[in-house]
Amino acid sequence: MLPKQSSNKVAVAGWTAGRTQAFSAFFVGLLFALAIVLSAQPAKAASTPESFADLAEKLLPAVVNISSTQVVRSTQRQEIPQAPPGSPFEDFFKEFFDRNQQDGAPRRASSLGSGFIIDKTGFVVTNNHVIAEADEITVILQDDTRHEATLIGRDPKTDLALLKIEVDQDLPFVEWGNSTASRVGDWVVAIGNPFGLGGTVTAGIISARQRDINQGPYDSFLQTDASINRGNSGGPMFNMDGEVIGVNTAIFSPTGGSVGVGFSIPSSIAERVVAQLRDFGRTKRGWLGVRIQSVTDEIAESLGLDGPSGALVADVTADGPAQASKIEPGDVILTFDGKKVAEMRDLPRIVAETEIGKPVKVEIWRKNKRQVIDVVVGELEEERPVLASTGPSGQAVEPEEAEIDSLGVSVTAITDEMREQFKVPDDVRGVLVTGVEADSGAAEKGLRPGDVIVEVNQEEVTSPGQIASKVSEASDNDRRSVLLLVNRNGDLRFVAVRVEPG
Repeated sequence: MLPKQSSNKVAVAGWTAGRTQAFSAFFVGLLFALAIVLSAQPAKAASTPESFADLAEKLLPAVVNISSTQVVRSTQRQEIPQAPPGSPFEDFFKEFFDRNQQDGAPRRASSLGSGFIIDKTGFVVTNNHVIAEADEITVILQDDTRHEATLIGRDPKTDLALLKIEVDQDLPFVEWGNSTASRVGDWVVAIGNPFGLGGTVTAGIISARQRDINQGPYDSFLQTDASINRGNSGGPMFNMDGEVIGVNTAIFSPTGGSVGVGFSIPSSIAERVVAQLRDFGRTKRGWLGVRIQSVTDEIAESLGLDGPSGALVADVTADGPAQASKIEPGDVILTFDGKKVAEMRDLPRIVAETEIGKPVKVEIWRKNKRQVIDVVVGELEEERPVLASTGPSGQAVEPEEAEIDSLGVSVTAITDEMREQFKVPDDVRGVLVTGVEADSGAAEKGLRPGDVIVEVNQEEVTSPGQIASKVSEASDNDRRSVLLLVNRNGDLRFVAVRVEPG
C-alpha cells in the first residue's frame, strides 16, 4: 500500500496527463478545421497579380505603333476674315491666308494608332479606322525602326485590318487567346500608343461582355476599365497568359479621354476575320437573305409566342437561301444551326460566322407552332442589294373605303388615282392608309398616310373589308393587338398595333 502522499502525486499526475491529451486533441482539431477553411478560400496571389512587369516585358516587343498619312487636296478656298479697312489686321490676314492656303494645294493629314504582330514574318493587325483612306502606312517597331506597310485586307464591318511589313529577321509576335473563356472580373492588360507617346501598358478587368455600341452589324464587344485613349485603337488586350483576347477599338468618353469605359473586339470574332483577310484579302461571311426586326412584347403576343425572343422575318430576298428554303415573312427564327437567337441582333452574327455552303437546321415559329427548316448557307456579297417582295398580283378591286376605329386608321383600296396621289409604285399590292387618328394604336406605332398594309396577322389583304374582318376576328379571340405588314416606300416592316375594344 502506497503512502497517502505518494498516492496524491499519482492522482495529480494522471489528471495533468489527461488535460494535456485533451488540449492536444483540441489543438489538432483546430488546425485541421483551419486548414479546411483556408483551402476553400481562393488564392489571393492568383487573383491579384503583384506586378505586370514580367508580362509587359514579354509582350511589348510585339506591339507596334502605326502612322498613316493621307494626301488631302483642298477643293474650296476659305474666305479671308473681314477686318476693318486700313487696320493692321487687314494686311495680316491677307498675308497669312496667301501663305498657307493655295487653291488646290495638297496637304498631308496624319493619324496615329496601334497594332500587334501575329506572325514572325511581319503580319500586323490593327483597326480599319486607323488606316482608312491612307496613302502611306508606316509600322514603327519597339526599337523605333520604321517599315512601310502593305495593306493585305480590311473589313469595315468589324473595323479590322491586316498589314504586312517586309523584314530580314524573324519578328516577335503574339498569339490569339480564347475570349469566350474570359469572364467578367478577369484581369486584362492593354498595350498601345496613346496620344503618340509610344508603347504604354495599362491594366484593368473585363467589365462586361457582348456589348452592342451601334458600331456595326456584328457588335459584341468586350468592355474594360483598363485605360484606353486616342491612339490605343488597334492595340491588343491580353489575358494573364499573354494571349490576345481583344483588339482595342473604341471608348466612351464625354471628354475625349479615358473614363474607364473602353471596348475591344473579342478574339472570337477578330481571329476569324483576320484569317480570312490573310487567306483571301477579304472576308467571307455566311448569308441567309432575310430582312429582320425585333420581336416586341406586342408582336410576341399577337403571334402566340410565350415571350419576346428570336428574329422576326420582315422580308425575304429574291433568289436567296431563305427563299429557296421556303422561309417566309412573318416567320420568327428561334435557333440557327443549333444556336439560340435570343434577340434580333444575334442572328446576323451567327449566320455570318457559319461556314458557307453548310446545310443547317433553322427552327422557326409559324402559325402558332414550331417548325424546322433545312437551309444551305450562302455567301454574303458586299453591297448586295436587298430586294423587297412585290407581293402577289391581285385581281382588280372595286374602290371602297373604311374606317377601322379599333386601330385608328382610315383605309382605301389602291386605285390609279391613289397611286398617283401617294406615289405608290405599280407593283405594290395591299390596302392604302389615308388617315391616322391621333392617340390611336396606329399613331403610337408611327403609321401614316401613304403606308400600304400588305398583311394582317400574316394573311394577305387587298381590300378594307378584309382588314376589318381580320381585326374583328382577332378581337373576338381576345387578342390585344394585330400584326400588320406595312410597305413604306418599298421598305417592308411588321408592326403590332393594339386593338381598342369596340
